[in-house]
Amino acid sequence: MRLLAAGLLLVAPLCAAFYLPGLAPVSFCEEGEESESCKSLIELFVNRLDSVESVLPYEYDAFDFCQDTEEKRPSENLGQVLFGERIASSPYKFTFKKQETCKKVCTRSYDPANSADKSKLAFLKKGMQLNYQHHWIIDNMPVTWCYDVEDGQKYCNPGFPIGCFVTPDGRVKDACVINSEFNKKNTFYLFNHVDITIMYHSGKDENWPGARLVTARLRPQSYKHTDENNISCEGPPMEIPGEFNNKLNLIYTYSVTFEEKNNIKWASRWDYILESMPHTNIQWFSIMNSLVIVLFLSGMVAMIILRTLHKDIARYNQIDSSEDAQEEFGWKLVHGDVFRPPRKGMLLSVFLGQGTQIFIMTFITLFLACLGFLSPANRGALMTCAVVLWVLLGTPAGYVSARMYKTFRGEKWKTNVLLTALLCPGIVFADFFIMNLILWVKGSSAAIPFGTLVAILAMWFGISVPLTFVGAYFGFKEKPIEHPVRTNQIPRQIPEQSFFTKPLPGIIMGGILPFGCIFIQLFFILNSIWSHQMYYMFGFLFLVFIILLITCSEATVLLCYFHLCAEDYHWWWRSFLTSSFTAVYLFIYAVHYFFSKLQITGTASTILYFGYTMIMVLIFFLFTGTIGFFACFWFVSKIYSVVKVD
Repeated sequence: MRLLAAGLLLVAPLCAAFYLPGLAPVSFCEEGEESESCKSLIELFVNRLDSVESVLPYEYDAFDFCQDTEEKRPSENLGQVLFGERIASSPYKFTFKKQETCKKVCTRSYDPANSADKSKLAFLKKGMQLNYQHHWIIDNMPVTWCYDVEDGQKYCNPGFPIGCFVTPDGRVKDACVINSEFNKKNTFYLFNHVDITIMYHSGKDENWPGARLVTARLRPQSYKHTDENNISCEGPPMEIPGEFNNKLNLIYTYSVTFEEKNNIKWASRWDYILESMPHTNIQWFSIMNSLVIVLFLSGMVAMIILRTLHKDIARYNQIDSSEDAQEEFGWKLVHGDVFRPPRKGMLLSVFLGQGTQIFIMTFITLFLACLGFLSPANRGALMTCAVVLWVLLGTPAGYVSARMYKTFRGEKWKTNVLLTALLCPGIVFADFFIMNLILWVKGSSAAIPFGTLVAILAMWFGISVPLTFVGAYFGFKEKPIEHPVRTNQIPRQIPEQSFFTKPLPGIIMGGILPFGCIFIQLFFILNSIWSHQMYYMFGFLFLVFIILLITCSEATVLLCYFHLCAEDYHWWWRSFLTSSFTAVYLFIYAVHYFFSKLQITGTASTILYFGYTMIMVLIFFLFTGTIGFFACFWFVSKIYSVVKVD
């Protein structure tokens, strides 16, 4: 998923040495020409169905569609299970280069007298009403539905709807707009036929046998097949009345055609999906917007450090060297209190340990995604990578937490280690567990199996917690961080502060600039999670990540300097909260996104949306707070180390 050349790096040519599961090319030949390296059977796999109007995805089997008699399920990695992907084989099977027209797959019959039939049909109707989308896969590539949108552009959707609904008052919903025949009030129209086009790159002039598939597209159609033995794909659409009073037969069919397309290389076969995805130009606009903020902040910080601070230090040191030393003023005045340990130092050190763990995890994950290892073709890789890295990074979390706690002169080291290992992961797991219970009650495919939950707990307690203990052991063995100035025994009184140097206004202002750098990128990330769009612009994201680091650091340093000049030395917690307040703006934006962009209905979906959002907000809170704290800690240590103090 990744780099600036947003499309190219997607399935970046991965050399054989880096064989990633599912990313090796497969060759196909005509029937009768098969060999070990070349097969003729093309299988279509189905993934879970999801909707922009509901957070609850469902397995293909939950709906009464045609089932594969010998269902196969490819093994899924941790990331796929956590995201609720459930891939299974389907009865749609094709032979390479063998065209089929209007071939029957199966028939489903419904009798109003049978309660099981009634509930199956009701669930199918609910799926159409909420615009649930199929996601089909051929040769590890999404089967896309491409259609024209405004300005003559083509949009390729990696899913297509089950059907559509015309409301009792005659309002045409969702995909019903594609056909003027879909016009009967209080009627569902089922897409029971698909026209599939598979394009291939021939290996005739290459050094591999057969052909490789480069594109799979379909067009959903609705046909009322009346005669099972003489099926023709024409005529009126397949209507399902809102009131179910008569027997109903649904016949599912497909047509498949093959086209040679040698101008598309196998390595760049995802590009056509990505080209139709939204708005690389908006991404560049967001980067420019962020860079302007960074330049503005950098200018401010540079001015303070190069001019004001330089003058301050020169003046302070000059005063010290002169005979008639005047009274100290400004930030030098609080040198005896600036490193006084903070209140609630235990909690702050735990947050810093967890924040360090999240920062390193995010950096490595995005870096690997930039290199193309976590592309959309390698399903679930991004989430798997993040979880595994988080588990393995217990040691830096324990080390940073223990070292900072020792610096704060804390003595309850056992409590510190346990809180570092259990507090924030425990909150995330509890939230996740409650969300999982709701999904399980609703029968959603996103409900994580009990075995996977046990595996996650085993990774947490079996790997992450012991590694945290190891890190804490080395952290406590180290000497506390030495401060450049001594701390006075008696705390100095802080003078009356103006409105802008009081803690709360500074903290609220501090989060605005970092949030301004990320909010456009945030829109695309939320779209990919909740509107089921593919996210692949990891180059942009990595750039925004670096800009966020710089902005958080600079905004915190700037405000920290102003507060020290106002003789307020309580900077420890304030530096953490100044940049971590960005997470509050993230939450406000997520609320705005929910009400303005999503059409989610139902209590369960709303609870799930905000439950998962809270996990994102907590992770972001720890991450941004840690960046701000260490930037400020470095700044304060630096300025007090260069000024002469009696």
